[in-house]
Amino acid sequence: VKPTVPPTTTGGALQVNPFTDIKTGDWFYAAVQYVRENGLMNGTSSTLFSPHANTTRGMVVTILYRMAGSPAVTAANPFDDVAAGQYYTNAVIWASENKIVTGYGNGKFGPNNAITREQMAVILMNYAKLKGYDVSARAGLSGFGDVASVSGWAQDALSWANAKGFIQGSSNKLTPGGNAERCQVAAILQRFIEMYGTKL
Repeated sequence: VKPTVPPTTTGGALQVNPFTDIKTGDWFYAAVQYVRENGLMNGTSSTLFSPHANTTRGMVVTILYRMAGSPAVTAANPFDDVAAGQYYTNAVIWASENKIVTGYGNGKFGPNNAITREQMAVILMNYAKLKGYDVSARAGLSGFGDVASVSGWAQDALSWANAKGFIQGSSNKLTPGGNAERCQVAAILQRFIEMYGTKL
């Protein structure tokens, strides 16, 4: 059976796209291939990536945990909605211990909640700080028509993420409270890793 899309070559190895919902003409095609080949994101099934599905907070933190090398976790779990034994449990505890996430307050993290674009910016910036990367870049956001809807706690991070090209606007909008789709997260991760030269 022939693949639905042509194979790509990465690092000298022939890679075949297994996802029937990802086509070569999609703007996120290369990003999806990148995160899959580097073990950062898997499909929602063996043949589907579900590019326009929401990405959960637990999944984003788990991806960053993998990028950090899945270090040992010794801290106590500060969240009562993060159960033991879940795929994201150690990642969330690690992220909290390292000040990458703080949760919603009152012991809640919301691991299965869809992550918003502004939450993604904050978490990614905090991860960059942990790794010692330069996070001094800032972009003015006043040109976006929905800048007033950016939460106060996310303004600095969104300004940084926009300046670095990780989170870009569309149709004069940043859509800070909009959910980050899986294809968008894949693209953000690829840009981030290539920008900072992170070793995987």
